[in-house]
Amino acid sequence: MTVRDIARPKDELVTATPDTSVQELAKMMEDRMVGSVVVADGDSIEGIVTDRDIALKCVGSGDDISETTAKDVMTEKPFTVDANTGVYELFRLLHEHGVRRAPIVDDGKLSGIVTTDDLLVLLEDEMHELTEIIRAESPPYTPA
Repeated sequence: MTVRDIARPKDELVTATPDTSVQELAKMMEDRMVGSVVVADGDSIEGIVTDRDIALKCVGSGDDISETTAKDVMTEKPFTVDANTGVYELFRLLHEHGVRRAPIVDDGKLSGIVTTDDLLVLLEDEMHELTEIIRAESPPYTPA
């Protein structure tokens, strides 16, 4: 299984331009119930802004954020993952880079995103399927 198989596709991805205001970014995150916005110029990834970036770099600083934009708070050139990367390799890479989200690139172009939340849901689904197989193939369990 590759990242392509589990990633949220580009049409579900929340994106903005570098000049999008932080207030607009926060509203986008709230409306779409996500924790990040990929800053892009077409299919080219410029950066990523997370809810943490907004909290720490804007709210925590006490600065007037009325003029603050994505470019001011984004992580430039964020860690990305190729769509052909295997899922187990993805786990290793996320850990190695210390990130919880990774935009996905396919032939060098932005094609989606994968998050640790997505991976946890995937794992839970897989564990449920395995549990059902074990229950069907095992004697009933009756706690003492």
